[in-house]
Amino acid sequence: MPDPGLSPLPAHLPAAAARLGADVLAQVLTGPAAEAPAPPAAPRWIPGGPSGLGTASVSLARPAPLPVPDRVPDTVPDPAEAAPAAPSAAEGRPIPGLYFHPVPDPDPVRVDEVSRRIKDWAVDEVQLFPDEWEGQFDGFSVGRYMVACHPDAPTVDHLMLATRLMVAENAVDDCYCEDHGGSPIGLGGRLLMAHTALDPVHTTPEYAPAWADSLGSDAPRRAYRSAMDYFVRAASPSQADRFRHDMARLHMGYLAEAAWAETDHVPEVWEYLAMRQFNNFRPCPTITDSVGGYELPADLHARPEMQRVIALAGNATTIVNDLYSYTKELSSPGVHLNLPVVLAEREKLSERDAYLKAIEVHNDLMRAFEAAAADVAATFAVPTVLRFLKGVATWVDGNHYWHQTNTFRYSLPDFW
Repeated sequence: MPDPGLSPLPAHLPAAAARLGADVLAQVLTGPAAEAPAPPAAPRWIPGGPSGLGTASVSLARPAPLPVPDRVPDTVPDPAEAAPAAPSAAEGRPIPGLYFHPVPDPDPVRVDEVSRRIKDWAVDEVQLFPDEWEGQFDGFSVGRYMVACHPDAPTVDHLMLATRLMVAENAVDDCYCEDHGGSPIGLGGRLLMAHTALDPVHTTPEYAPAWADSLGSDAPRRAYRSAMDYFVRAASPSQADRFRHDMARLHMGYLAEAAWAETDHVPEVWEYLAMRQFNNFRPCPTITDSVGGYELPADLHARPEMQRVIALAGNATTIVNDLYSYTKELSSPGVHLNLPVVLAEREKLSERDAYLKAIEVHNDLMRAFEAAAADVAATFAVPTVLRFLKGVATWVDGNHYWHQTNTFRYSLPDFW
């Protein structure tokens, strides 16, 4: 139930909001949960259950204005009417014991169109990658990812807002931080310059041209600049500023992890989880209203209760990434911090036991997310809040679906 110390409902919210129970999520936000069979002989704490990619300047052509729906629904769509009866999940298998919600396979027509458009953007507009990386780009399956996460997007143009930003974020991560030329050394300077593609520099006429020229100097900055240009013309000013704030959080998380890498520090588990609240997927679900063609008002988005929901969603989805990418990261050069690795080191667990405990940490985060979302749904039961909560929950589920089914990138460890 809501904390009794919370301030009352704002005056502009209907009085009927307070009458809704905490079962709103069960009816509106999520489908039935699924938890795969628990692993055998589980430990007692398991309760059974993308540096330089070319120097061509960024295209300055501006795309057509974003189409908008005739009207934004003033009620939350009934998921029973909008979704197929059951998912096929033809590829991959879920992690045994992981708490998640199955989702239908995304609309293949939309997946194909988003996949075509995002590759045209990456190749023709921002020159994102050299030819030899094409297979990795295709294998990311970003079209399927974004369609699964945003099934309520009114048009493919709306889906492309999220898709460009997702690809741009991964380009920064891969080229600045990870295995396509990344390094912790000097990362802060690179990230700051990239961030100015999202949050423009306001400087003197003498120095502004040099900054503007820098935005086309490498693929990550070209991608950030272009993706954000599309986004700000479709989103409201408050939605755009919200996204910039969450990207600053993300970049701060990158810097914490880089600092640990430079000093060979393995964080305590609580420190790792704190870092992961910043170095996580939060910028993605937080734009679910922009992609949906409506806006959650800034005062409601800023409520601490809503911030808790968004943070928990980002935390849970990021541990999903830790779990599914575990074997991929172990086979990569160097030490990659993820939750099982940190648990094994700090709590002196075997690799298997650490992985299984990480599953339970994820499950606790998921249940906390759902409880917090139910409280917000009951306390602020207005259509935009309910739709936003449903959008975040759907993003969480779509994120799991993509990780489970992307067998090009991920495979599970042999722990069961």
